[in-house]
Amino acid sequence: MSDLDTFIAGLPKAELHMHIEGSLEPELMFALAERNGVAIPFASVEEVRAAYSFSNLQDFLDIYYAGAGVLITAQDFHDLAAAYFARAAADNVRHAEIFFDPQTHTDRGIDLATVMEGLLSAIDEAAERHGVTARLILCFLRHLDEDAAFATLEAAEPWLDRITGVGLDSSEVGHPPAKFARVFAAARARGLRIVAHAGEEGPPEYVHEALDLLEIERLDHGNRALEDPALVVRLARSAMTFTVCPLSNLKLCVVDDIADHPLPRMLRQGLRVTINSDDPAYFGGYVNDNFRVLAAAGGIDRDDAVTLARNSFLGSFLPDDVVALHLAALDEYVAAHA
Repeated sequence: MSDLDTFIAGLPKAELHMHIEGSLEPELMFALAERNGVAIPFASVEEVRAAYSFSNLQDFLDIYYAGAGVLITAQDFHDLAAAYFARAAADNVRHAEIFFDPQTHTDRGIDLATVMEGLLSAIDEAAERHGVTARLILCFLRHLDEDAAFATLEAAEPWLDRITGVGLDSSEVGHPPAKFARVFAAARARGLRIVAHAGEEGPPEYVHEALDLLEIERLDHGNRALEDPALVVRLARSAMTFTVCPLSNLKLCVVDDIADHPLPRMLRQGLRVTINSDDPAYFGGYVNDNFRVLAAAGGIDRDDAVTLARNSFLGSFLPDDVVALHLAALDEYVAAHA
Protein backbone atom coordinates (compact mmCIF):
# COMPACT_ATOMS: atom_id res chain seq x y z
CA MET A 1 0.00 0.00 0.00
CA SER A 2 1.39 3.41 -0.98
CA ASP A 3 1.78 6.29 1.45
CA LEU A 4 -1.18 8.01 -0.19
CA ASP A 5 -3.29 4.86 0.13
CA THR A 6 -2.44 4.66 3.82
CA PHE A 7 -3.29 8.34 4.27
CA ILE A 8 -6.66 7.86 2.51
CA ALA A 9 -7.45 4.85 4.69
CA GLY A 10 -7.39 6.91 7.88
CA LEU A 11 -8.82 10.11 6.44
CA PRO A 12 -12.08 11.06 8.22
CA LYS A 13 -14.82 11.42 5.63
CA ALA A 14 -18.56 11.36 4.96
CA GLU A 15 -20.35 9.40 2.25
CA LEU A 16 -23.25 11.17 0.56
CA HIS A 17 -24.17 8.90 -2.36
CA MET A 18 -24.71 5.25 -1.53
CA HIS A 19 -27.80 3.17 -2.33
CA ILE A 20 -28.29 0.72 0.50
CA GLU A 21 -29.81 -1.86 -1.87
CA GLY A 22 -26.63 -1.53 -3.91
CA SER A 23 -24.50 -2.71 -0.99
CA LEU A 24 -26.01 -6.21 -1.20
CA GLU A 25 -22.92 -8.39 -1.56
CA PRO A 26 -23.38 -11.75 -3.37
CA GLU A 27 -22.63 -13.69 -0.17
CA LEU A 28 -25.43 -11.91 1.68
CA MET A 29 -27.74 -12.26 -1.33
CA PHE A 30 -27.29 -16.03 -1.21
CA ALA A 31 -27.70 -16.17 2.58
CA LEU A 32 -30.93 -14.17 2.50
CA ALA A 33 -32.28 -16.15 -0.45
CA GLU A 34 -31.77 -19.35 1.53
CA ARG A 35 -33.18 -17.85 4.73
CA ASN A 36 -36.32 -16.64 2.97
CA GLY A 37 -36.77 -19.45 0.45
CA VAL A 38 -36.37 -17.08 -2.50
CA ALA A 39 -35.19 -18.48 -5.84
CA ILE A 40 -32.45 -16.46 -7.54
CA PRO A 41 -31.14 -17.01 -11.09
CA PHE A 42 -27.58 -17.79 -9.98
CA ALA A 43 -25.95 -21.01 -8.87
CA SER A 44 -23.00 -19.51 -7.00
CA VAL A 45 -21.42 -16.34 -5.69
CA GLU A 46 -18.95 -16.54 -8.56
CA GLU A 47 -21.80 -16.63 -11.06
CA VAL A 48 -23.31 -13.51 -9.53
CA ARG A 49 -20.03 -11.65 -9.76
CA ALA A 50 -19.59 -12.76 -13.36
CA ALA A 51 -22.99 -11.21 -14.12
CA TYR A 52 -21.77 -7.84 -12.87
CA SER A 53 -20.68 -6.77 -16.33
CA PHE A 54 -22.72 -3.81 -17.47
CA SER A 55 -22.70 -1.70 -20.62
CA ASN A 56 -25.08 0.96 -19.30
CA LEU A 57 -27.26 1.99 -16.38
CA GLN A 58 -30.23 -0.14 -17.44
CA ASP A 59 -28.13 -3.33 -17.60
CA PHE A 60 -27.17 -2.72 -13.99
CA LEU A 61 -30.69 -1.84 -12.85
CA ASP A 62 -32.09 -5.11 -14.21
CA ILE A 63 -29.85 -7.20 -11.93
CA TYR A 64 -30.10 -4.67 -9.08
CA TYR A 65 -33.88 -5.04 -8.87
CA ALA A 66 -33.63 -8.83 -9.14
CA GLY A 67 -31.15 -8.94 -6.25
CA ALA A 68 -33.39 -6.80 -4.05
CA GLY A 69 -36.00 -9.56 -4.19
CA VAL A 70 -34.24 -11.46 -1.39
CA LEU A 71 -35.00 -8.63 1.07
CA ILE A 72 -38.19 -9.69 2.84
CA THR A 73 -38.07 -9.09 6.60
CA ALA A 74 -36.99 -6.23 8.84
CA GLN A 75 -34.03 -8.38 9.88
CA ASP A 76 -32.96 -8.62 6.23
CA PHE A 77 -32.90 -4.83 5.88
CA HIS A 78 -31.09 -4.55 9.21
CA ASP A 79 -28.45 -7.07 8.13
CA LEU A 80 -28.01 -5.32 4.78
CA ALA A 81 -27.44 -1.91 6.36
CA ALA A 82 -25.34 -3.28 9.23
CA ALA A 83 -22.96 -4.88 6.72
CA TYR A 84 -22.58 -1.54 4.93
CA PHE A 85 -21.92 0.37 8.14
CA ALA A 86 -19.20 -2.08 9.14
CA ARG A 87 -17.50 -1.53 5.77
CA ALA A 88 -17.95 2.23 6.03
CA ALA A 89 -16.45 2.32 9.51
CA ALA A 90 -13.44 0.36 8.22
CA ASP A 91 -12.97 3.14 5.64
CA ASN A 92 -13.17 5.75 8.42
CA VAL A 93 -16.51 7.09 7.21
CA ARG A 94 -17.78 9.14 10.13
CA HIS A 95 -21.18 10.01 8.65
CA ALA A 96 -23.28 8.51 5.84
CA GLU A 97 -26.37 9.82 4.10
CA ILE A 98 -27.78 6.76 2.42
CA PHE A 99 -30.42 6.35 -0.27
CA PHE A 100 -33.19 3.79 -0.07
CA ASP A 101 -35.85 2.94 -2.65
CA PRO A 102 -39.21 2.18 -1.00
CA GLN A 103 -40.94 1.44 -4.32
CA THR A 104 -38.48 -1.36 -5.07
CA HIS A 105 -39.93 -3.14 -2.06
CA THR A 106 -43.53 -1.95 -1.75
CA ASP A 107 -44.20 -2.86 -5.40
CA ARG A 108 -43.43 -6.49 -4.52
CA GLY A 109 -45.61 -6.51 -1.42
CA ILE A 110 -43.14 -5.53 1.31
CA ASP A 111 -44.64 -3.05 3.76
CA LEU A 112 -42.74 0.21 4.13
CA ALA A 113 -42.80 -0.30 7.90
CA THR A 114 -40.68 -3.43 7.42
CA VAL A 115 -38.08 -1.49 5.44
CA MET A 116 -37.97 1.38 7.91
CA GLU A 117 -37.78 -0.83 11.00
CA GLY A 118 -34.78 -2.70 9.63
CA LEU A 119 -32.88 0.33 8.36
CA LEU A 120 -33.50 2.44 11.46
CA SER A 121 -32.41 -0.31 13.84
CA ALA A 122 -29.16 -0.68 11.86
CA ILE A 123 -28.59 3.09 11.96
CA ASP A 124 -29.03 3.13 15.73
CA GLU A 125 -26.67 0.16 16.07
CA ALA A 126 -24.04 1.81 13.83
CA ALA A 127 -23.90 4.86 16.07
CA GLU A 128 -23.43 2.72 19.15
CA ARG A 129 -21.08 0.10 17.69
CA HIS A 130 -19.00 2.11 15.21
CA GLY A 131 -19.56 5.76 16.09
CA VAL A 132 -20.92 6.25 12.57
CA THR A 133 -23.92 8.55 12.23
CA ALA A 134 -26.34 8.15 9.35
CA ARG A 135 -29.33 9.78 7.73
CA LEU A 136 -31.87 8.37 5.28
CA ILE A 137 -32.78 9.86 1.91
CA LEU A 138 -35.91 8.41 0.32
CA CYS A 139 -35.54 8.10 -3.45
CA PHE A 140 -38.37 8.07 -5.95
CA LEU A 141 -37.94 5.72 -8.91
CA ARG A 142 -38.05 7.97 -11.94
CA HIS A 143 -39.17 5.25 -14.36
CA LEU A 144 -42.45 5.10 -12.41
CA ASP A 145 -45.07 7.81 -12.61
CA GLU A 146 -45.80 10.90 -10.54
CA ASP A 147 -48.79 9.32 -8.82
CA ALA A 148 -46.61 6.47 -7.55
CA ALA A 149 -44.12 8.98 -6.15
CA PHE A 150 -46.88 10.92 -4.39
CA ALA A 151 -48.21 7.68 -2.90
CA THR A 152 -44.73 6.82 -1.60
CA LEU A 153 -44.33 10.25 -0.02
CA GLU A 154 -47.71 9.88 1.67
CA ALA A 155 -46.86 6.38 2.92
CA ALA A 156 -43.64 7.73 4.44
CA GLU A 157 -45.45 10.33 6.58
CA PRO A 158 -45.14 8.34 9.86
CA TRP A 159 -41.32 8.28 9.51
CA LEU A 160 -40.57 11.78 8.25
CA ASP A 161 -38.88 12.61 11.57
CA ARG A 162 -36.28 9.94 10.67
CA ILE A 163 -36.01 10.77 6.95
CA THR A 164 -33.78 13.71 6.08
CA GLY A 165 -34.53 14.21 2.42
CA VAL A 166 -35.81 12.90 -0.88
CA GLY A 167 -33.94 12.05 -4.06
CA LEU A 168 -34.53 10.81 -7.59
CA ASP A 169 -32.86 7.72 -9.04
CA SER A 170 -33.26 4.78 -11.46
CA SER A 171 -33.36 5.09 -15.28
CA GLU A 172 -32.42 8.65 -16.12
CA VAL A 173 -32.76 9.04 -19.90
CA GLY A 174 -36.35 9.76 -20.87
CA HIS A 175 -37.34 10.60 -17.30
CA PRO A 176 -36.33 14.22 -16.74
CA PRO A 177 -36.56 15.92 -13.35
CA ALA A 178 -39.50 18.00 -14.60
CA LYS A 179 -41.64 14.86 -14.39
CA PHE A 180 -41.48 15.07 -10.57
CA ALA A 181 -41.49 18.82 -9.92
CA ARG A 182 -44.80 18.74 -8.01
CA VAL A 183 -43.72 15.79 -5.84
CA PHE A 184 -40.51 17.54 -4.86
CA ALA A 185 -42.44 20.72 -4.04
CA ALA A 186 -44.64 18.66 -1.71
CA ALA A 187 -41.57 17.10 -0.10
CA ARG A 188 -39.95 20.50 0.38
CA ALA A 189 -43.16 21.77 2.01
CA ARG A 190 -42.77 18.94 4.53
CA GLY A 191 -39.31 20.19 5.46
CA LEU A 192 -37.36 17.53 3.57
CA ARG A 193 -34.01 18.26 1.96
CA ILE A 194 -33.82 17.90 -1.83
CA VAL A 195 -31.28 16.01 -3.95
CA ALA A 196 -31.49 14.32 -7.35
CA HIS A 197 -29.50 12.21 -9.78
CA ALA A 198 -28.94 14.32 -12.89
CA GLY A 199 -26.31 14.47 -15.60
CA GLU A 200 -25.07 10.90 -15.22
CA GLU A 201 -26.38 9.64 -18.56
CA GLY A 202 -28.90 12.45 -19.04
CA PRO A 203 -27.95 15.75 -20.71
CA PRO A 204 -27.00 19.05 -19.04
CA GLU A 205 -30.63 20.14 -19.49
CA TYR A 206 -31.56 17.63 -16.79
CA VAL A 207 -29.19 19.39 -14.39
CA HIS A 208 -30.84 22.72 -15.21
CA GLU A 209 -34.24 21.17 -14.47
CA ALA A 210 -33.00 19.70 -11.19
CA LEU A 211 -31.79 23.16 -10.15
CA ASP A 212 -34.70 25.24 -11.38
CA LEU A 213 -37.70 22.93 -11.01
CA LEU A 214 -36.74 20.59 -8.15
CA GLU A 215 -34.60 23.22 -6.37
CA ILE A 216 -31.98 20.64 -5.39
CA GLU A 217 -29.51 21.28 -2.60
CA ARG A 218 -27.07 18.60 -3.79
CA LEU A 219 -26.36 17.15 -7.25
CA ASP A 220 -25.88 13.39 -7.52
CA HIS A 221 -23.37 12.51 -10.27
CA GLY A 222 -23.55 15.63 -12.46
CA ASN A 223 -20.74 14.59 -14.82
CA ARG A 224 -22.42 15.90 -17.96
CA ALA A 225 -22.83 19.36 -16.45
CA LEU A 226 -19.28 19.91 -17.69
CA GLU A 227 -20.63 20.07 -21.25
CA ASP A 228 -22.22 23.45 -20.43
CA PRO A 229 -19.58 26.02 -19.38
CA ALA A 230 -22.12 28.54 -18.07
CA LEU A 231 -23.76 25.81 -15.99
CA VAL A 232 -20.36 24.91 -14.51
CA VAL A 233 -19.85 28.53 -13.47
CA ARG A 234 -23.32 28.62 -11.91
CA LEU A 235 -22.66 25.44 -9.95
CA ALA A 236 -19.24 26.65 -8.81
CA ARG A 237 -20.52 30.07 -7.72
CA SER A 238 -23.33 28.49 -5.70
CA ALA A 239 -20.99 25.92 -4.08
CA MET A 240 -23.31 23.12 -5.18
CA THR A 241 -22.07 19.79 -3.85
CA PHE A 242 -21.53 17.05 -6.45
CA THR A 243 -21.68 13.45 -5.24
CA VAL A 244 -19.39 11.78 -7.77
CA CYS A 245 -18.93 8.01 -8.03
CA PRO A 246 -15.80 7.07 -10.04
CA LEU A 247 -16.03 3.25 -10.00
CA SER A 248 -19.72 3.44 -10.83
CA ASN A 249 -18.94 5.66 -13.80
CA LEU A 250 -16.32 3.19 -14.99
CA LYS A 251 -18.47 0.10 -14.46
CA LEU A 252 -21.47 1.63 -16.25
CA CYS A 253 -19.31 2.89 -19.14
CA VAL A 254 -20.00 6.56 -18.36
CA VAL A 255 -16.20 6.84 -18.71
CA ASP A 256 -14.05 4.43 -20.69
CA ASP A 257 -10.93 4.72 -18.54
CA ILE A 258 -10.52 5.92 -14.96
CA ALA A 259 -7.59 8.03 -16.16
CA ASP A 260 -10.14 10.06 -18.14
CA HIS A 261 -12.53 10.56 -15.23
CA PRO A 262 -13.73 14.18 -15.04
CA LEU A 263 -13.33 14.56 -11.26
CA PRO A 264 -9.87 16.17 -11.43
CA ARG A 265 -11.23 18.68 -13.95
CA MET A 266 -14.21 19.34 -11.67
CA LEU A 267 -11.81 20.22 -8.85
CA ARG A 268 -9.79 22.52 -11.10
CA GLN A 269 -12.98 24.33 -12.12
CA GLY A 270 -13.83 25.09 -8.50
CA LEU A 271 -16.69 22.64 -8.07
CA ARG A 272 -17.44 21.22 -4.62
CA VAL A 273 -16.85 17.57 -5.49
CA THR A 274 -17.13 14.55 -3.19
CA ILE A 275 -16.19 10.89 -3.75
CA ASN A 276 -18.74 8.16 -3.09
CA SER A 277 -19.36 4.48 -3.83
CA ASP A 278 -22.92 4.52 -5.29
CA ASP A 279 -23.64 0.74 -5.41
CA PRO A 280 -20.43 -0.74 -4.01
CA ALA A 281 -21.37 -4.42 -4.14
CA TYR A 282 -22.01 -4.13 -7.87
CA PHE A 283 -19.28 -1.67 -8.86
CA GLY A 284 -16.26 -3.22 -7.19
CA GLY A 285 -15.45 -0.99 -4.27
CA TYR A 286 -16.44 1.05 -1.23
CA VAL A 287 -15.56 4.69 -0.71
CA ASN A 288 -11.83 4.30 -0.08
CA ASP A 289 -11.53 2.12 -3.17
CA ASN A 290 -12.95 5.03 -5.16
CA PHE A 291 -10.37 7.40 -3.69
CA ARG A 292 -7.57 4.94 -4.38
CA VAL A 293 -8.44 4.19 -7.98
CA LEU A 294 -8.26 7.89 -8.82
CA ALA A 295 -5.03 8.30 -6.87
CA ALA A 296 -3.47 5.32 -8.68
CA ALA A 297 -4.41 6.89 -12.02
CA GLY A 298 -2.75 10.15 -11.00
CA GLY A 299 -6.07 11.99 -10.85
CA ILE A 300 -5.83 13.13 -7.23
CA ASP A 301 -3.01 13.77 -4.77
CA ARG A 302 -2.89 14.12 -0.99
CA ASP A 303 -4.15 17.72 -0.98
CA ASP A 304 -7.03 16.76 -3.28
CA ALA A 305 -7.97 13.89 -0.96
CA VAL A 306 -8.17 16.33 1.96
CA THR A 307 -10.29 18.73 -0.10
CA LEU A 308 -12.64 15.90 -1.09
CA ALA A 309 -13.02 14.80 2.53
CA ARG A 310 -13.64 18.39 3.63
CA ASN A 311 -16.25 18.78 0.89
CA SER A 312 -18.02 15.64 2.07
CA PHE A 313 -18.72 17.19 5.46
CA LEU A 314 -19.53 20.62 4.03
CA GLY A 315 -21.97 19.02 1.60
CA SER A 316 -23.72 16.94 4.26
CA PHE A 317 -27.05 17.81 5.85
CA LEU A 318 -25.54 17.82 9.33
CA PRO A 319 -25.94 20.95 11.51
CA ASP A 320 -23.15 23.51 11.30
CA ASP A 321 -21.84 22.80 14.80
CA VAL A 322 -21.54 19.08 14.05
CA VAL A 323 -19.82 19.77 10.72
CA ALA A 324 -17.36 22.02 12.58
CA LEU A 325 -16.45 19.12 14.87
CA HIS A 326 -15.86 16.82 11.92
CA LEU A 327 -13.70 19.43 10.17
CA ALA A 328 -11.65 19.91 13.34
CA ALA A 329 -11.05 16.14 13.49
CA LEU A 330 -10.05 16.19 9.83
CA ASP A 331 -7.58 19.04 10.42
CA GLU A 332 -6.15 17.19 13.41
CA TYR A 333 -5.63 14.05 11.30
CA VAL A 334 -3.94 15.99 8.50
CA ALA A 335 -1.64 17.79 10.94
CA ALA A 336 -0.71 14.51 12.60
CA HIS A 337 0.23 13.02 9.20
CA ALA A 338 2.12 15.96 7.76
